[in-house]
Amino acid sequence: MDYKKYFLNYSNDISKLLNEVDIEQINQTVNLINETVESNNTIYIVGNGGSSSIASHVAIDFVKSAGIKSATFNNPNLITCFTNDYGQDYWVKEAIKAYCSKNDLIIIISSSGKSSNLVNAAKYCNENNFPLITLTGFDKNNEISKFGKINFYVNSNKYNYVEMIHHIVLVSIVDIFLKKNI
Repeated sequence: MDYKKYFLNYSNDISKLLNEVDIEQINQTVNLINETVESNNTIYIVGNGGSSSIASHVAIDFVKSAGIKSATFNNPNLITCFTNDYGQDYWVKEAIKAYCSKNDLIIIISSSGKSSNLVNAAKYCNENNFPLITLTGFDKNNEISKFGKINFYVNSNKYNYVEMIHHIVLVSIVDIFLKKNI
């Protein structure tokens, strides 16, 4: 296998997907985060699997680097307790109910946009007027994207591509708040 050609094709694919990111949605997200900060509220970022890791990374960057209150629900005790008590499909919704205040910003990351625990959380946020940003991929008409005030959709069905774009979008927004790249 020609690894150089593979890598060049891979990076070109990522570049094409990045060029599809709607810059107006970046602006809207920055404004929503500013509103969250000004009202002394918190950003909660959630996801499953690799998206959960992205959530942790970005939440820590917001807190440590940008001084913006942010958190995840990536505590094994919380996950196992809430899953045991409320079921796999509802633990994120119940965590939002337990931890989040009315004007906290919720960010849900889901490559497929159809994970039931995140769909139920997105529905709950929508029904209770939480500011909600979603990051999804695979099917443009996925369930989660229907509930976000802002939805970053990645037009790919490859997990690593979708997760990479989600990560770059979120980290670039952190950097906007650090004023490193503008």
